[in-house]
Formats: sequence, structure tokens, C-alpha cells
Amino acid sequence: MLETLYGLVREVADFPKPGILFRDITPLLLEATALGDAVERMVAPFRPDGVTKVVAVESRGFVLGAPSALALSAGLVLVRKPGKLPAATRRESYQLEYGTDALEMHVDALGPGDRALLIDDVLATGGTAAATARLVESAGADLVGLSFLIELADLGGRKTVGARRLHAVLKYPRT
Repeated sequence: MLETLYGLVREVADFPKPGILFRDITPLLLEATALGDAVERMVAPFRPDGVTKVVAVESRGFVLGAPSALALSAGLVLVRKPGKLPAATRRESYQLEYGTDALEMHVDALGPGDRALLIDDVLATGGTAAATARLVESAGADLVGLSFLIELADLGGRKTVGARRLHAVLKYPRT
């Protein structure tokens, strides 16, 4: 089934700008069996870890985070760009190539005793993942790991994320 998942990731050249090869997961999302398999592969390594909350990063992370939370019988925590959540938030800033950005989650979303699994669609340079991991840890929760549908290994995200436990279902370039 892994080959089926690879086959359902569409390559789009020069998107969103020239020179970028975009890995589009929407064809995979159209296939219920493939989507179910992808989610199961994302959560399987973390089943023994007693995950209480799945932390999903805006926006494609929400698509994979919700079924992951259900698969683990865990709650779902949304991490969004600033100003998108309605109640009090905690914020984590991070560096971009040209400037900074930030992520937020509700202050009451996580706390001591929670065991969190970060879910997102793609690990690229790792800035968003590392910032989200710091956000989870700053709330006092135990981050049991990070799980991605796709890892773009050449972009160095694993190094940016650091020593945290990391899992990716599909890896490019394929090894």
C-alpha cells in the first residue's frame, strides 16, 4: 500500500513559484482507503505512547490531525497563525528566510499531564514544526513525537527539529 500512497502524491512543477516542485496530497485525500492507510501509518509508531492530544498545524495538518486524533482516541489541538483563534492564546515566534512569523494555540489546550503528538502534512525546512514543538513544550505537555505524511529530506527539517522523535510515512527523495 505504500507504493499506492506514493502514487497518489501529485507533483506540480513551479508551484507556488518557479523552481519549486510541490507535492500535492489532494489526490490521496480523494481516496478513502488510501487516506485511512496514511493516517494509520502516521499514528502507528505512537500508539503505545498514551497520546492524549493530537496537535495539528494549520491548515493541511488539520485534515490529517482530526482522523489521527480519532484513531488514537485523543483530543485535537489546533495551532494557527496569529489572530485566528477566538480565546486567549500562547504564541511562539520563529525565523523565516526573510523575517519572522508566529503560531498560536489556546492557553487551555494543553498542560502538564498531556502527552501530545504533533501532526502535519509535510516536513520541509522544519521551522513550523520546531516552533510548534516549542509551543507544546512551553505549555508543560510531554511531546511524544512528530509525525508527517511527507518528509522533504533535502530541506533539512530533521536537523531543525532537533533530537525530538520524528516519523514520516513518505520520504523524498525516495531512498
